[in-house]
Amino acid sequence: MNSLLQRARQIRLAIFDVDGVLTDGRLYFLADGSEFKTFNTLDGQGIKMLMRSGVRTGIISGRKTPVVEKRARDLGIQHLYQGREDKLVVLDELLAELGLHYEQVAYLGDDLPDLPVIRRVGLGMAVASADPFVRQHAHGVTQACGGAGAAREFCELILRAQGNLEEAQSAYL
Repeated sequence: MNSLLQRARQIRLAIFDVDGVLTDGRLYFLADGSEFKTFNTLDGQGIKMLMRSGVRTGIISGRKTPVVEKRARDLGIQHLYQGREDKLVVLDELLAELGLHYEQVAYLGDDLPDLPVIRRVGLGMAVASADPFVRQHAHGVTQACGGAGAAREFCELILRAQGNLEEAQSAYL
């Protein structure tokens, strides 16, 4: 945990995968072909607290769906990239735009397409329900599964490491 906290201290940008991280990974399709996803409100609150502390947020997803765009907009997530399979290329573009370095980025993923980013950033984590190979190569693994509070846990780790968790929580007292 100490090494995770050390890594988390320098984070200025937190990026999330969607399917299997912000959701449980299942894909739901209606008869008309439209898709819906379920998101955990605990995760959303964690992302909001992280943004209020000054950490930028983003989503990089290989799939493209309007519901993810709505969720990102509702939460105020600043950077949204959908339909992008090569997530490391997207990250490089974003870092160049923001003037940040890999060590300042945290990423939460669950499957093989996330692995290049997880291995490259300062804090690369996997959710508990992630592919075992991905968990093996991540800096850390959440206790919660994707779609069940893993993003909240990830956000609170960063907030705790940066000395902002108590302030974020006490704002609600």
